[in-house]
Parts: sequence; structure tokens; C-alpha cells
Amino acid sequence: MSNMYPVITLVVLVVLFLSSAIRILNEYQRAVIFRLGRIIATKGPGLIILIPVIDKMVRIDMRTITMDVPPQDVITRDNVSIKVNAVVYFRVMDANNAVINVENYLYATSQLAQTTLRSVCGQVELDELLSQREKINLQLQEILDRSTEPWGIKVSHVEVKQIDLPEEMKRAIAKQAEAERERRAKVINAEGEFQAAQKLIDAAALMETQPMSLQLRYLQTLNQIAAENNSTTIFPIPIDLFKPFLRLAEKS
Repeated sequence: MSNMYPVITLVVLVVLFLSSAIRILNEYQRAVIFRLGRIIATKGPGLIILIPVIDKMVRIDMRTITMDVPPQDVITRDNVSIKVNAVVYFRVMDANNAVINVENYLYATSQLAQTTLRSVCGQVELDELLSQREKINLQLQEILDRSTEPWGIKVSHVEVKQIDLPEEMKRAIAKQAEAERERRAKVINAEGEFQAAQKLIDAAALMETQPMSLQLRYLQTLNQIAAENNSTTIFPIPIDLFKPFLRLAEKS
């Protein structure tokens, strides 16, 4: 029985060695290997064998990361206090730089996104922030991508999600929108009156060349009035009937 102790000890040591030396990485993971404090390689995916005690591995996720930027208090260029939040999409392109150039690339990217969001939104007016959101998104994406490039990170997209306005500003915007709708209604009504007047002028000029058309218009009006079951009926009298009397009056 005593001869079995060395065998058991050897088996235990082998198991401990394998458990500390063998690592398995998924397809979307990479391992940055340090040997005695110096980086030697980036390995993965699949099976990786490390030297216990001597080698140290840092696991990096290479998938696109979705980071939510918490609401930030921002004062726009026209002195309006708002709250703005956003979402950032990025991924690690260089695992070595993500490990050795920044202490915690997730935390660093989050803090950079918050400060950049406050800075960019504070440089524009509220109307521009509300109406030109795509432009603001592109500007945020360019700044973040340029700043995180030394960390081996590629920022693919930034989207401003929500802009919270004070209640008094919401009421002011609602009044402005209502006034704008009333202005458009008045303009459309005026344009309709102008077009109708122009058509009447054209119709009068055309009917002047053909006096009989005026009589036909009288008959059409009479037909419309009779269709409404009115008790009063109007008979149009041709103006030409009065012309002989007018001539006699002029001669006398």
C-alpha cells in the first residue's frame, strides 16, 4: 500500500499541472500571453498550453460590445439644460494594445464616451441637436474612434438614444409647433384664395369673348338652386333684352 503513495502523488501533480496549463478559448476569444512579465504572443481560439507559474494569460473578447452611456447633464450652446444618453458599439481589433496600452479598456471607453457626449452636445444648440441627430452621431463616432485607436479599439457606431427636456421647454416647443401649424394653414388658405381669384379672372376673360356662355352659367346656377328644394326660385334674365331700351334712352 505504501508503494501506491508515489503514484497517487504523481497523478495528482499531473492533474494539477494540466488544469493550470491547459486553456480552451472560444472562436470569439483571444489570449494575450505574458511570460515572466513580457508579452510573447496572442493565441487562440482553441487549445492553449501554458507553463504554470511562468506564463500568465489575459482573455479578450473580440465580439462587438454594446455599451450604454448613462444620462449626462448637458447645457447646450443656447443655455438649455437637458439630459442626454447614448449607446456605443465597438470591438477590440488588436488584443495586445487593449491589454498593454490601457488598464481597463471597457471602463476607459465608457468614461471617454461620457465626456465626449457632454462636450459635443454642449457645443450645439437645442434645435440642431433635435433636428440633426445623425450629424451629431457621426461626430461622436469620429471622435471616439480616433481617441480609442491607440487602445486597439474600433468604434463602429454611436447613437444618441434619448434627449430629456425640462417641462417648461416642452411647453415652449409645443407652442412653437402650434404657431407653425397655424402659420402654414394661413399660408395655404391665402394661396388657395389667390389661385381661386386667378381662375375667376381667367374665366371672366374667357366668358367675355362668348356672351352666350354667361347665359349658360345662369341656367346652371338655376339648376343647382332648384336641386336644394328651396321655396324661392330665381329666373335669370338675359342682359341682351335690355340693350334696345338702353339704346332708345341714349338717343332721347
